[in-house]
Amino acid sequence: MSNITPFDEMNRVFDRMSRDFGRMDLSDVGRMNWGDVESMRRSGIDIDLAEYDDEIVVVADLPGFDREHIDLTVRDDVLTIAAERVLESDDADESGSYLRRERRAESLRRSVGLPAEVREDDASATYSNGVLTVTLPKTTVEEGSDSHRIDVN
Repeated sequence: MSNITPFDEMNRVFDRMSRDFGRMDLSDVGRMNWGDVESMRRSGIDIDLAEYDDEIVVVADLPGFDREHIDLTVRDDVLTIAAERVLESDDADESGSYLRRERRAESLRRSVGLPAEVREDDASATYSNGVLTVTLPKTTVEEGSDSHRIDVN
């Protein structure tokens, strides 16, 4: 008779699933038949969203990206953060000098619903040490729903 309880076995299964899930390539989710896994995939951009009396502040972690490759837009009370990192190809790669190469080109995108209407034209953003801070002053209801691009300083 085994000393392993059904709960021990269930815990091992969940541990194995969570380890494997972190390594899964979810780009071919359409072929999977066990639910909407795509909605469970993280965007790779961790954020903090704070609302103050006169403004909304979004802080996002984007380590390793250049300021020029970060794109911010606001439309219909949704802030969209997009960032792209392209690695330069290098002759050492072709010669087989690398023992391990994990850095890769990457494209991230995250949309965040804002809890209040904002003055898009007065929005500002700063990027320092891999941290993006977007400040969006609140407003009253205004006409128009065109998107507005925010420059990153």
